[in-house]
Amino acid sequence: MTIDPQDILNSILSSLEKIDYIRPKEIPGIDLYMDQVTTFMEEHLHTSKRYAEDKILTKTMINNYAKNHLIPPPEKKKYSREHMLLLIYIYYYKGLLSIGDIQKLLEPLTERYFHSTEPLNMQSIYEEVFSLEKSQVEKMKKDVIESYRIASDTFADAPEEEQQFLHIFSFICLLSFDVFVKKQVIEKLIDGLPKKETVKKRKE
Repeated sequence: MTIDPQDILNSILSSLEKIDYIRPKEIPGIDLYMDQVTTFMEEHLHTSKRYAEDKILTKTMINNYAKNHLIPPPEKKKYSREHMLLLIYIYYYKGLLSIGDIQKLLEPLTERYFHSTEPLNMQSIYEEVFSLEKSQVEKMKKDVIESYRIASDTFADAPEEEQQFLHIFSFICLLSFDVFVKKQVIEKLIDGLPKKETVKKRKE
């Protein structure tokens, strides 16, 4: 059985087209119990799962996030709209960053904007950040196509029956290197964030 690299590329581009995010208006306006939180996340993010049996968020995960101060503890066992926004951030970060890095990134956000009544609050920040999504998807599609083109030109002297695998391998390496470099940049930015004491003083 052979794998057509072009079919793989088309599948990737099709997946990118389907990338979406949870809009604030979709989040219930009432506080939710744990079971309601996991059900909501499952319903709205199921298209991003690799395997059908994968779980978006579990009760254990959410309890660990609260225990490790990634999210404030629930109030009377209920999670607010702002808790939900933080959990969405965590869902996207957890495949790339360590728990410690996610905590460093979200802690200033939570301290400054959680339950804020000012125009700049958790929801307005979420809306601003995720409004960039569509333009970034188009840019990513172009980058993926370019990486595919470059990979397709590699190993021109290899036996024909081996070229298909080597092209796919080169394609994966290019995409992985891109992720690796961006991860390094993200970690350096997180390392440069103000320490907790500095954030508290600035807030005061």
